[in-house]
Amino acid sequence: MARDRFAPDFDPDCGDTAVTSARHDIVIGRWQGLRELLRATGPDWAARGHRVRLLAQACTDSSAVETWLAAEPHSGDALVLRAATEAVRAFTLAIAAGRGVPIDQHRVDTAVLACLRAAEALPQDPTPWVSLISVARLYPSGVRRQELARWWDELHRRDPYSVEGHLQVLHYYSARWHGTHGVMYDFARDAAGAAPPGCALPVLVQYARVEEYRYALDAARGDQAVVRLGRHWDNPGAVGDVRRTWQRWLADRADLDTPVEPSALRDLNYLAHAACLADARDVSGPLLRRLGRRATRTPWSYTGDPQQQLAKWHKESGSPV
Repeated sequence: MARDRFAPDFDPDCGDTAVTSARHDIVIGRWQGLRELLRATGPDWAARGHRVRLLAQACTDSSAVETWLAAEPHSGDALVLRAATEAVRAFTLAIAAGRGVPIDQHRVDTAVLACLRAAEALPQDPTPWVSLISVARLYPSGVRRQELARWWDELHRRDPYSVEGHLQVLHYYSARWHGTHGVMYDFARDAAGAAPPGCALPVLVQYARVEEYRYALDAARGDQAVVRLGRHWDNPGAVGDVRRTWQRWLADRADLDTPVEPSALRDLNYLAHAACLADARDVSGPLLRRLGRRATRTPWSYTGDPQQQLAKWHKESGSPV
């Protein structure tokens, strides 16, 4: 009997069923589920950041977080979620306006003030500082170097190995926003070099490579075939980066057969994507086997149809699904 066609599971919540349940609460206008979820998450900063990010996206077009704050105006969790939601709303407006259109500075300022208020309400929580650094990109000329450094120091003191926090700084330093490819890669490689063994931060180099590709794709006016001609993914430097990330992050870990945490799913997909396109099968094979059908649409969507690519690479790797 022929094997079923591979069908990736693009669960937007990355398998986090508690977030999925909270999304349903948002739809029906019930904010109590948000409170219960964030309270239960506690100071697991990776899980908390993942959940706040996804909940903020779900809250963007609803009044759930405002209703929560009206009922509990001093709730630190509500203030943290509102800050993240305001950040998403600011980005949504900027994207809708289109490239080259002035960004609504009032919306950006509102998001910044919400982040600062949340940081004051929960001084130990790194999450508002992640939101704040993300919003910094939306100022036309960025923010003063001293200000960004201060925000970064606040985040780093609370969660020195935050992948999401580092990722927001990486985006800020990218050529798409307020830096250059060189500055972006330097930041990613410095963070990777300073990370302890088993930490996910080395995958920042793969995020940087995707960011550079997207920039090139824009310059090529969306013609992916043109961009691929440059051997962006399979040059010796790119292949070496993939193997270094694997060695520093995962090669010596004893938990490679355990289920992937929702907060790590996107990072693993970025490394698997880079390993496949680099034809580093000694890395892509174990990653694809561990991921199984679980996948995130990005970064696969930047290089073609996500389902077709994943089906192809799983087939070539012989990964059981």
